[in-house]
Amino acid sequence: MAIDQKFPYHSISVQQTLEKMQSGQEGLTEEEARSRQKQYGANELTDKEGISPFILFLNQFKDFLILVLVLAAAVAWYAGHMVDVYVILAVILFNAILGFLQGYRAEKAIQALKSMLKQEAKVLRDGNPRTVEARQLVPGDLILLEEGDSIPADSRLLRARNLQTIEASLTGESLPIEKHTDPLEEKTNLGDRVNMLWKGTHVARGSAHAMVTAIGADTELGKISHSLGSIKTTATNFRKKTERLAKQMALIAIATSLLVFILGYFLRGYAFEEVLLITVATLVASIPEGLPAVITIVLAIGASRMARQNAITREFSATEMLGSVSVILTDKTGTLTKSMLTVGKVYLGDGSELEVTGTGYTPQGELLQQGQPINPTKNDVLRKLLFIAKVCNNAHVGEPVQRKEGSSPEPEVTGDPTEVALLVLARKAEAGQQGVIPEAHVVDDLPFNSEQKFRATLAEVEGQRELLVVGAPEKILKLSSHILTSVGPQELTQELRQQIHGKNDEWADRAMRVLALAFRDGSSIGDSAKSEDVRELTWVGITGIIDPPRSGVQEAVADCKSAGIRVMMVTGDHKKTGAAIAKEVGILEPEAEETDYPLALQEDELESPEYVFEELVDNVSVFTRVSPNTKLRIAEHLQRKGHLIAMTGDGVNDAPALKRADVGIAMGIRGTDVAKDASQIVLSDDNFATIVRAVREGRIVFQNVRQTSFFLLTTNFAFVSVFIVTLLLDWPFPLTATQILWVNLVTDGVMELGLATERGHGDIMKRKPVPRDANILDKSVVPYILLMSIIMLGLTLAVFSHYLPMGEETARTAVFIVISMTQVFNTFNMRSLEHSIFRIGMFSNRYVNIAFVVSVALQLLVIYTPFLSGAFRFEKLPLPDLLVVFLLSSSVIWAAEAYKLFARKKRQAEFILV
Repeated sequence: MAIDQKFPYHSISVQQTLEKMQSGQEGLTEEEARSRQKQYGANELTDKEGISPFILFLNQFKDFLILVLVLAAAVAWYAGHMVDVYVILAVILFNAILGFLQGYRAEKAIQALKSMLKQEAKVLRDGNPRTVEARQLVPGDLILLEEGDSIPADSRLLRARNLQTIEASLTGESLPIEKHTDPLEEKTNLGDRVNMLWKGTHVARGSAHAMVTAIGADTELGKISHSLGSIKTTATNFRKKTERLAKQMALIAIATSLLVFILGYFLRGYAFEEVLLITVATLVASIPEGLPAVITIVLAIGASRMARQNAITREFSATEMLGSVSVILTDKTGTLTKSMLTVGKVYLGDGSELEVTGTGYTPQGELLQQGQPINPTKNDVLRKLLFIAKVCNNAHVGEPVQRKEGSSPEPEVTGDPTEVALLVLARKAEAGQQGVIPEAHVVDDLPFNSEQKFRATLAEVEGQRELLVVGAPEKILKLSSHILTSVGPQELTQELRQQIHGKNDEWADRAMRVLALAFRDGSSIGDSAKSEDVRELTWVGITGIIDPPRSGVQEAVADCKSAGIRVMMVTGDHKKTGAAIAKEVGILEPEAEETDYPLALQEDELESPEYVFEELVDNVSVFTRVSPNTKLRIAEHLQRKGHLIAMTGDGVNDAPALKRADVGIAMGIRGTDVAKDASQIVLSDDNFATIVRAVREGRIVFQNVRQTSFFLLTTNFAFVSVFIVTLLLDWPFPLTATQILWVNLVTDGVMELGLATERGHGDIMKRKPVPRDANILDKSVVPYILLMSIIMLGLTLAVFSHYLPMGEETARTAVFIVISMTQVFNTFNMRSLEHSIFRIGMFSNRYVNIAFVVSVALQLLVIYTPFLSGAFRFEKLPLPDLLVVFLLSSSVIWAAEAYKLFARKKRQAEFILV
């Protein structure tokens, strides 16, 4: 009979589970395991088949802009202009190679972040324990688990000893979950099925025997991974914008080419072949052949800059998309916080309150009383608390290890996170001092369990035996009769108990996890500690444990608000914890408490009609204990409202929302492979501040895409204007198709490379996000393009008419220099459409300076080198003429400065009126 891997095993008893799985307390036989492997397959998720390099390369040709260029090449081929064909095809190939290389490198970087180790599992086969590869597990296998083990498959608990697991990667819950073997209601939520273990989570404390109930794609992790394929994703916002721009330019190109054909054939009566030649030249002039390449270059530069900021971009378009983000939905644990529980406060029995500096697992920090360092050797109460923290502890903190190049070394740790925090506290006190904490010999341990709410250690120190206890303050207070003060143990009065309760409540309201530490004489206890021995304790103090915010997060949240970006916390953690961290990092501001809406909401409070749900999402910024479906609902509502959203996540449960978001951002260090595969960007340092730095780079990318697009369109618009006017005047064409291609690809291409490297100017993170439906080409820049085009048209006609009596080739040479140099000078204008070039520094971008020198050199080379001048049909101009033409071309700088000054005055006047 086949095993049902979808059955709710949490709802039946241990014995019923064994019967249904056709297994026993000694596990399967080797023969039965092999048989089931053939029947059910391997315990592994089917990796999404990687795209082959060949297909990745072909995908680069899907862009509408590329199709427009292919059309231009086809027309040029039909007209017999093979040089034009070759040049256009070279541009298409260059763009494809650049896009392919970025995609290929990004996938390699993501693969490097994935775990390279094969997971193993301890299993009972034929009643004997053995270690096998996790992929060899089958339904019905009995697995053995200990502290620190990764759980290799979904399993039903058979036996558990003080078992706690960390399930953050699946449910979002950051604290350990206590487990037991009792059956539960069938409708129990996934996160509350405490008699089950889940693939991809791990054991924080204790040990267990468990029966494998589901493997591979049938595990909860596998179901979420499989469901990603059914989530609908829309074309990226940036792809829509570039396709819209391409269609706009295609219509302009076709319309102007038809107009030129009509004017030439019907108005001027040119022969068909001659008109076709002119039409091809117009089509070539109307299409900015370099635009696909320059957009790819701008995106590549942005992706490279983001990678240096620890944000690895898997898709080029995500670099620009980040710049348009208006809402960031962020997880809490490990993104806003360090995901390293740390003791931040200590309250001693003598009434003193201490602050502990330093975060993370590195034992660097001080204990401060009223801002001044305190010496533990001179405070017996503190010394006792540190002793208990170190000895009544089963955690391990290793030597610092540098996990990645450029990062700070962090120790490898094992054990319960709260015990790790206590051990690090003791290490901080011991750093640089001898004799702070005496050596002790552990006689016996009484592990923590949910009923007792404490753990205890029987230890011998300096010839005496003591029972050391750590646990929940309410429980330890009930078991305590005395309190340790600076003058020794004193009776624990009702007044003192109330003071301790007050401090406990105060810290709990600040989302601290509070632990009490106490002890008693252990001389009457044998070699085995029992729960009954934990009585008549002497209270020593309490510790307040926090998951501290990462450095720079508060500033990053403030930067988001200045940039018009709403930051929302969507976490699997508790409401009180989420709200406290949100206040600390600035997501919740003081005025939030004065509104009619709660500071934070949890899953069950969102079970309301859709219109109420939408109102809550619009007005509440902290959502806790949320399920994957609720994350999707929040994201989809915000998208319907017109927001462009970025979503962070690390767990399997985050993957659907990551895929649905406009920009999915996965964590590179603690993120699961499923989350990384669903994302567009992977943070190699898991830091929220990195997202904000990447947003800034994204805004720079959008700025540079717009400015390079405007730069190219100015040239093309000027070309078209010149052609139409010369046709109407019945003049010869001022440039050949090959000469136009040189300007479009070489002159403009070199300057575009410099312009693509432009850095953002001071106010880029003070502006509101670019609207989702904003075009790359908008009407605000039309006056500038018209102004530059009119100047270029006027200069071209004046120069052409002046030199035309000297011959068409001489006149075309002069026109070529004028148009080329006006674009070269216009590059400086395009570095900022708002700020004066003299304010940001005429020569502050060294890449533009280099491009200027190279471009001028290439113009001189093509005109004054016999071979090239012959190929392009140029004539040498005398040096004085050359200088005059250069000087005339520079007039675009002064015209642009006048335009910017007028625009600034107009904006200031509008601001005053408002």
